[in-house]
Amino acid sequence: MQTFWTRGYAATSLQDLLASMGLSKSSLYQTYGSKQQLFERCIDHYRHQFTATLAARLETAPSALDFIRDTLYAATDEIRHGHPRRGCLIMNTASEIGQDNEEIARHVSEGIRALHRIFQRAVERAQAEGDIPLERDSATLAHYLVTHLAGLHTMVKAGASRRETKATAATALRALG
Repeated sequence: MQTFWTRGYAATSLQDLLASMGLSKSSLYQTYGSKQQLFERCIDHYRHQFTATLAARLETAPSALDFIRDTLYAATDEIRHGHPRRGCLIMNTASEIGQDNEEIARHVSEGIRALHRIFQRAVERAQAEGDIPLERDSATLAHYLVTHLAGLHTMVKAGASRRETKATAATALRALG
């Protein structure tokens, strides 16, 4: 997953995968079937890992608005912590492959829907807590937040500064009210 996330699907060669996994070619094919099947499993693993982390953070957040703010600001943390600017594997794949590969696109769509569900729960909780007006459509706001998070990750990957991305996230938060 790390190799695909860092390099992208197309730029990751079979040799890259064999080296990073410590497998022989035959073992990779026997275990995973193909590069694409391995990649699909990686996207699913990333989605489960990412959404489980987000769901747990939503559960324990003092408020849903705190969760939303912290999630958007966390996208800028790649810059501060000196991590490689990789963005989000799901959104990277959406940009790289789009609808060119039906199976991979299906896995990406599942990831986006999972993120949407978490953000919709957060918006509905924020509405119940009085932080977002009840007349605002929770599904639309969830789409807005997923889109904004994708944009933040893309900006980080493209080299935007933390100041720029944090200001952009703050603007998105103001738009919720």
